[in-house]
Order: sequence, then C-alpha cells, then structure tokens
Amino acid sequence: MSLIPATILTGFLGSGKTTLLKRVLEEAHGQKIAVIENEFGEENIDSDILVSDTQERIVQMSNGCICCTIRDDLRATLHDLAEKKRKGTLEFDRVVIETTGLADPGPVAQTFFMDDEIAESYLLDSILTLVDAKHAQTQLDERQEARRQVGFADQIFISKTDLIGAEELAALQHRLQRMNPRAPQKAVHFGEVALGEVLDLHGFNLNAKLDIDPDFLNEEAHEHEHVHGEHCDHPSHQHGGAHHHAHEDDVKSFVFKSDRPFDPAKLEDFLGAIVNVYGPRMLRYKGVLFMNGTERKVIFQGVHQLMGSDLGPMWGKDETRNSKMVFIGIDLPKDIFMQGMLQCLA
Repeated sequence: MSLIPATILTGFLGSGKTTLLKRVLEEAHGQKIAVIENEFGEENIDSDILVSDTQERIVQMSNGCICCTIRDDLRATLHDLAEKKRKGTLEFDRVVIETTGLADPGPVAQTFFMDDEIAESYLLDSILTLVDAKHAQTQLDERQEARRQVGFADQIFISKTDLIGAEELAALQHRLQRMNPRAPQKAVHFGEVALGEVLDLHGFNLNAKLDIDPDFLNEEAHEHEHVHGEHCDHPSHQHGGAHHHAHEDDVKSFVFKSDRPFDPAKLEDFLGAIVNVYGPRMLRYKGVLFMNGTERKVIFQGVHQLMGSDLGPMWGKDETRNSKMVFIGIDLPKDIFMQGMLQCLA
C-alpha cells in the first residue's frame, strides 16, 4: 500500500480553517478525504458544519469525506484509519488534520515521525497555516501559539485581506516573512484556493522540494535586521499604525550559508548538542547541504528535537556547491548557531 498523504491545517481562532476545509471537501476532485478534527472542547461547533452525525467517531459523508473527531489520541486515530484502509472497510485517499486554533502544530507533526507504524503508513505532505489579516498583528503580538503556527508553516494563506488596506497588508506580509521566510504567502478570499495550492505540496518531503528559499535570500531584508530600534522611523515600519514589531517577535528566522563543505561527523555532533539544549524552541530547520564525502546534495530537516537527512540529487556539473540552512525558532541564539555551524565546516 502506498503511503497516505497527510496535511496539517492550522491557524489561530477565526482565521478561516473550517471555511477552507469545507471548500476543499466540496471541490469535485474525485478524492476521498479523511478529516481529523483536533478539537478538545465539549462543544465542537466545527463538527456541526463538517460532520452530519457527531455520535460516530468516524463518519462517512455524502461527498466522500470521512470525519473523525479526536476523542482519543491522534496516534490511535491515525492507526485506526490506516488499519481500516488496509482491510478495505474504509476507503479514503488522504488525511487532513484540522488543529484547534490554540494548538502548537509541532506535536501533531512529530506524531508522523515518532511512531514507526505511522511513519510506514503516512507521508506528512505539509503544514498549512491560515492567518486572519484583520486581527493578525494583535494575535502575533499577544499569543505565542499564533507565532508558532506561522513558524511551522510550509504555506501561509492570509484570509480577510479585504478588511484591511494595502499598506497594512504589506506590513503584515513583511512581518510574516521575517518570521518564516521559507513559506510562500497567498491571500485567499472565503477559502477559495486552488486545490493544487493545498494538496500535494511536498512541503515536508525531503527530496521533492529543494527550493527552501523562495525569498529568504533577499539579502536586504536580513541586512537591516540589526538596524531597527524601538523608535525606528524606517518607512517599512510606518504602515497605518500597524507597527510590525520585527524586533519584538520571539519567533525569528536566520540563514546559514557557506561554499565550504561540512565535515559530517562534526555537523552531526553540533546539531545533536544544540537540539538537546534548544530543541523545544526550534520550530523548523531545513537545508540543502554540501557535505564532504558525497557527490550528492544532502537534504536536511527537523522539527523540535526530531531531525533527519536524506541524499538528494547529484550536484550538477557546473553547479556551485554550497550549503543553505534556515532555522526558525523561538528566541534562538543566532550567534551560537552561526558560530557552531562555521566550526563544522571541513
């Protein structure tokens, strides 16, 4: 049986997750989707929209979608679904997990790597994060969950953009990009998103996506990082009162780049050591690395304390061999990381 693709849909309360999900389910794509609702409240309003009968833990719907409300653990639910699919008692092509608006998507993502049976049944395709344009700046200022959701994203959808002006939107996009430069951003209207932008993104698939830097090598954004102070009047900060607090977000990203190859043993030791200390604060880290001893690119990524690498394609004959690694996390000591990575070079 081929691996079942899984998508994690996250975003703060009211950002439009259910609207987007409903749209995906209603689209005539000929696929059967198992939806796992990761809600922990007594009253699950979303399930009234998506599920016709909340007494059942797994519900087959007329549009071919199967809905599960997690009353027990996510791992057990995923086991259960894979088992039913194997036995042929339940037919579905993929899984979408909608997390609660207050969830940290990290532990949900880790489930796909920590349990061997789940790793053998599922392929985590990507983490999609919805951001509510109208309330995002306040949410990002006040709620760490909202910042973490942005930090984890493989793709960011910005909803309710019609409720704010162009300058406010630009300020928000700039802020999101500083927090997570590897996630493309797209404004969406009432969940209207092409399916190709939601499913099969391979955001988590080590080999499929080597372009880890849509924009983050836009040097200018990074060079100014240390210049702005609390009372900075740089134009990018003056967007209709939506001061973008680049210096205040605890979720930040930075990039390590080098044309020299890594010594594999040194790099493994260093990454093992920093993950031991900073793992819980390391949201996502991902890179394409130039390693001594192999003619192939090494694709590397991690979530919190879990990390792994994979051999990618051969370096092209005329291609410049170099390493690029992006770290996204909460108050990570950039100097220690950069210095440590430098010391791992051959």
